[in-house]
Amino acid sequence: QVQLVESGGGLVQAGGSLRLSCAASGRTLTSYHMGWFRQAPGKEREFVAAINWSGVSTNYADSVKGRFTISRDNAENTVYLQMDSLKPEDTAVYYCAANSGLMLVSTAKRYDYWGQGTQVTVSS
Repeated sequence: QVQLVESGGGLVQAGGSLRLSCAASGRTLTSYHMGWFRQAPGKEREFVAAINWSGVSTNYADSVKGRFTISRDNAENTVYLQMDSLKPEDTAVYYCAANSGLMLVSTAKRYDYWGQGTQVTVSS
């Protein structure tokens, strides 16, 4: 089992940047593909980005492609989400998640472990 803790959220103006971190403990992250999801008030949780266990393959939601970058440092057991050119519609609680399956997926129910989330608020 792996425990995930997100950090790095906060309040930022539109056009600004934030870098989220997801620190893992309990098991090495190389056992997992990792994903970032977000949930805005009154909306369902949605996929943001995913990265395979080695960091070679990534996948992004169309809404963040070209603005967000997912990366990982397996030596540090940490996954990152660099968010640039932020928009008010990016406001949400952001969650990292671990998937022990064989494929890099964007479906939340395919992820086995979740962090508690970190709030990102983008003001206009």
